[in-house]
Amino acid sequence: MSQYIALPQNQIFKYVYTGKFKALSDKWKHERFPLNEFELITLTEGELYITYQDQNFHIKKNEYLLLPPSSSFRLGYKEAYSEFYWLHFISPATDLPYTITKTMINTLDCDSTLVIPQTGIIPRPEKLIVLMKQLQDLVKNHYPQISVNTMTTCIITELYGQLQTFSTNAVPINQKQIYNDMLDYIEKNLSRNIKVQDIADAFKYNPKYLSHLFYKLCGTPLKQFILKRKIETANFMLSDKDMPIKEIAFNLGFSDVHNFTRAYKKQTGISPSEYRNAFSKRLLFHK
Repeated sequence: MSQYIALPQNQIFKYVYTGKFKALSDKWKHERFPLNEFELITLTEGELYITYQDQNFHIKKNEYLLLPPSSSFRLGYKEAYSEFYWLHFISPATDLPYTITKTMINTLDCDSTLVIPQTGIIPRPEKLIVLMKQLQDLVKNHYPQISVNTMTTCIITELYGQLQTFSTNAVPINQKQIYNDMLDYIEKNLSRNIKVQDIADAFKYNPKYLSHLFYKLCGTPLKQFILKRKIETANFMLSDKDMPIKEIAFNLGFSDVHNFTRAYKKQTGISPSEYRNAFSKRLLFHK
């Protein structure tokens, strides 16, 4: 049965602790730990097998898991290589049940409640990871509690916002399929210099029709969206990986590092090096 986490809206969540975990081998399995607060896990590499509250979860790359506090222990049930960011936080006091079913959603006040599926695909994982990296930087630099609490809240609401924004349930199924196919094509080909005509050729549609459909569903021109995805992915690589900027440029389909730097600075207002240096501190764990 699908479950959802209910959180109060328009409230500040309290930061507890955060970090990035990186397994040392594919023989790793999550240890047995209690959970006294909410935990958000976002997987960046590998797979995670974890059981909690008598339910087994199998989380893959670019997916998330949101766990509520309870007297249960979370425990790995299968070995696998895994890399993920995790964030523990406390929700303000509320009469809401932590976990609800789909049938209970309609009984809640949507204006005062954030309803988030307990697990799922992150539509824009790079944006979420960059925020979690920025939170780590705030913690390492000893920012005041209000700063880390606000960033914690930003991360949770970013996930909620992405899930709401990229929901296309009201779209005709044939248009939804074309739209999702375009998204998949872009994600799989970010290492290339993607053009709208390339996407049109791949799916045998008129490029103007695809551009119009994409703008209708996404609210962003297709060409601009492709560049935006490259910049978001660059932000992730700059903050999460140690690879040289020249290699990042190559991996994102730019002809050389100069064109990449020019495009990046035009989109963000700063250079890739300045971005990387701005959030240079991280909290890395291996166990």
